[in-house]
Amino acid sequence: MSPTSRPSHFLFCAFLVLSASAAERAEDSWPQFRGNPALSGVASAALPPELKVLWKIETADAIESSAAIAGDAVYVGSNDGILHAFDFLSGKSVWAYKADAAFKASPGYRGGRVFAGDASGIFHAVDAATGKLVWKFQTEAEILSSANFAQESVLFGSYDGFLYCLRASDGRELWKFKSEGNVHATPSVTAEHALISGCDGKLRVLRLSDGQEARCAELGSPCGVSPGIAGSQAFAGTFAGHILGFDWQHGKTLWEHQDPERPFPFLSSPAVHSGRIVMGGRDKRVYALEADTGKLLWIFEARGRVDSSPAIAGDDVLIGSHDGRLYRIDLETGKERWRFEAGGAISASPAVARGRLVVGTEDGSLYCFGADEK
Repeated sequence: MSPTSRPSHFLFCAFLVLSASAAERAEDSWPQFRGNPALSGVASAALPPELKVLWKIETADAIESSAAIAGDAVYVGSNDGILHAFDFLSGKSVWAYKADAAFKASPGYRGGRVFAGDASGIFHAVDAATGKLVWKFQTEAEILSSANFAQESVLFGSYDGFLYCLRASDGRELWKFKSEGNVHATPSVTAEHALISGCDGKLRVLRLSDGQEARCAELGSPCGVSPGIAGSQAFAGTFAGHILGFDWQHGKTLWEHQDPERPFPFLSSPAVHSGRIVMGGRDKRVYALEADTGKLLWIFEARGRVDSSPAIAGDDVLIGSHDGRLYRIDLETGKERWRFEAGGAISASPAVARGRLVVGTEDGSLYCFGADEK
């Protein structure tokens, strides 16, 4: 490179960094599973009153991964081992990154890169603009836990029982924490701590600085639900059919809810907004509870199990079901406002940004909904 070309190259690189940072800071993005590090599942703005299919993509295999939206791109994994990037406005393919195993974990976007683990236990960092591999990290078992972020680090769990914290720039391991079971769920992140709810039946609060356990609370049974956080409170559901509220700063259980006649497992992670939590169950129901007390506010009946985690946008709850439907439910009353018959089961969670909703199905379709632009 000639000396005269360096300044322009530097400015171009700086522009890319600034553009990536702007995409992450923008209020109209959904850059990771559940939308933000607290895993609250809350969008920054409401959806339009009428939702239409703006585009639909067919992939070669099931989509269980939930989409990430950053800038003008949608990132999503599929079970054929491809991590896809699509244009958010048109649905046109931007790139496809091929791995050797399924991407069931949801991708996360940070600093111009896309991060996702696969079913062979490899965690990938891919350039968001080109789809080229930047680095990869090998664990000892499959990865279903999605990427989350803290400062310059990326965190995720593996079925080898570890929660990993890597340096996002180069994949160097900063620390790892050994639980007593598989780590299925995505860790939630606060300013100084990471929370994991594990198959070992414990909610663990770990220090981000060194990965040491600060406190721990009993869940009562194994858990595959990612904990949602609101202030000092955290919420999760268990395989035994309990929904629990915690004071995570003191490691105390605040309340628990269970229908003794329907002790079905929960795999849907909670959305937390306006003093209430919403989550789906394998008993074909969607539940809304008061966050402070666990009081049941309403129940919505679907026709298939609900493993999809809800997104809240304005006063809407958006959630999919194995009955092949995407539901729009009133947050206040639990009444159905709209449904879409996708056909294929929906276990992925909706991603909401810029007045649009993106979700995949187990028959390999990826839908984008929004206002009719004709």
